[in-house]
Amino acid sequence: MITTAQNILKTLGYFDLFHYPLTGEEIYLFHADANSLDTINTALQSLVNDGIVFKLDHFYALHNDRALVQRRCAGNCLAIKQMKTAHKVSKFLSKFPYVKGVAVSGSLSKNYADEKSDIDFFIITAANRLWVARSLMHLYKKFTFLTGRQHWFCMNYYVDEAALEIPEKNIFTAMEIVTLMPMHGKTCLRNFIHSNNWTKKHFPIHDASVEHIPEIKAGLFRRLTEKILNGTSGDAIDNWLMNITGKRWKKKTVQHRVNSRGIVMGMALDRHFSKPDPKNFQDKVVERYDAKVKQLLQLQSKTPLVIV
Repeated sequence: MITTAQNILKTLGYFDLFHYPLTGEEIYLFHADANSLDTINTALQSLVNDGIVFKLDHFYALHNDRALVQRRCAGNCLAIKQMKTAHKVSKFLSKFPYVKGVAVSGSLSKNYADEKSDIDFFIITAANRLWVARSLMHLYKKFTFLTGRQHWFCMNYYVDEAALEIPEKNIFTAMEIVTLMPMHGKTCLRNFIHSNNWTKKHFPIHDASVEHIPEIKAGLFRRLTEKILNGTSGDAIDNWLMNITGKRWKKKTVQHRVNSRGIVMGMALDRHFSKPDPKNFQDKVVERYDAKVKQLLQLQSKTPLVIV
């Protein structure tokens, strides 16, 4: 049986991969068991007393390094500024044809940003029109390079309404789903959260809400485009756009081209989703996490705790 203390170490271990200390409330929120905050705090104090976890101001970390706190606080402050831009950009993206839901993802969705951070977006489209929507959005993004604002428009993960359930049911995708910041498309994003309630296995306390966000209202450009492409010609165009995009990305991967973060560029895709190839980043994070958890639990087992 996994103890409360061990689950705390697992939670801290995941965020430690990104050099991100947590508050007690955040440990409670991302804990793998539905324990009370008091129970979490008691177990945390035992881990601190045993020198396994370090309390730095009101943060907890696996390393006694105050630079981690300074880095986090600076990143949190910059994230507040970036969120103002993210709100404006998400509203703009919601106007594109066939877009049903827009949410902020990536580091910004975890309230962190640095000078090199992109603003990442998770996009849900109408069924069988993902590639029309994606192509129009990325065509617009090409023009943002002229103004140096391309980092505001990183639409790197798309699903359509026919494939709302994310198939990779691991700690990484669970974290990315529960930390999404919904922006536009209340009903669609509510359906997405419901379709991925498997995340409760990893984070039973975390409860996302979309009630505060607006529905998407279609403007004239969107209504006209959808009217033209709602028939069989739209099906053919969507399929054609998927094929040419897939070939282009396959070429990038073969050439071992890397993005601004030094990660090999690769895309996993089909008619209903477009996302970064899991093996280029996601799988590596999960592998590193599993190794860290094993190391932490071995360390903790040498210092038995009273709290369970």
